[in-house]
Amino acid sequence: MPYRPTAAFFDLDKTIIAKSSTLAFSKSFQAGGLITRRAMLRSAYAQFVYLVGGADHDQMEKMREFMSQLCAGWDVATVREIVADTLHHIVDPLVYDEAVSLIEEHRLAGRDIVIVSTSGEEVVGPIGEMLGADRVIATRMEIADGKYTGDIAYYAYADEKARAIEELARTVGYDLDRSFAYSDSVTDVHMLEAVGHPHAVNPDRELRRIAATRGWPVLVFTKPVTLRSRVPLPPAKPTLAAFAFGGVVALGGMWWAGRKRRHDA
Repeated sequence: MPYRPTAAFFDLDKTIIAKSSTLAFSKSFQAGGLITRRAMLRSAYAQFVYLVGGADHDQMEKMREFMSQLCAGWDVATVREIVADTLHHIVDPLVYDEAVSLIEEHRLAGRDIVIVSTSGEEVVGPIGEMLGADRVIATRMEIADGKYTGDIAYYAYADEKARAIEELARTVGYDLDRSFAYSDSVTDVHMLEAVGHPHAVNPDRELRRIAATRGWPVLVFTKPVTLRSRVPLPPAKPTLAAFAFGGVVALGGMWWAGRKRRHDA
């Protein structure tokens, strides 16, 4: 039988990164005039709620809808300039030491490293490059006449992650039965099911239950370190484009959380 390569697929937030990458650019976007200070503070609260309790499918869809409305008309060049100026200072995030070691182990074993994230490819790509990833699967925003239209060209969420992994496997030739996957969220069950070696990392309650039922290993990462302390970073690129899709999802989260509080009241 001919040799087929294998891969290790990693979710990003709460699996590799010990804090939410969605919050990383809030201050920079506020300083650049894209969002208000009030929105920034409320997005921080929404991210706290998300990180502690997670967000279910309906909540994520509400966030996505709000995100589409919020970013429509944002100037792409402005976003790129803001992020290029702050990427290596702000998106030098706290990564789990255990995750970086695991990535290194997979690389030494000859497996490709693929990051699969709902965050925007303009952010996931540079982070993946810092981590030495071979490929990334991420959300893509639609652009027209130099501005974000508010539409999503490709949404890397839930079962779409599994479809993307399977399509990539057909293209590259990955043997998924011998490949690995890691995630913290129940929304990534389909992604974990796509490989022969799924792992739950710091799982939410529902994913922990599913992992226990199916005998999936559960990993607990507890040692956050700065990315710079583990990975030699390349020099900043002045033209580096980055758009934190997840950061806007955070704003969607603050909108949903505020709406829920008003409803409950």
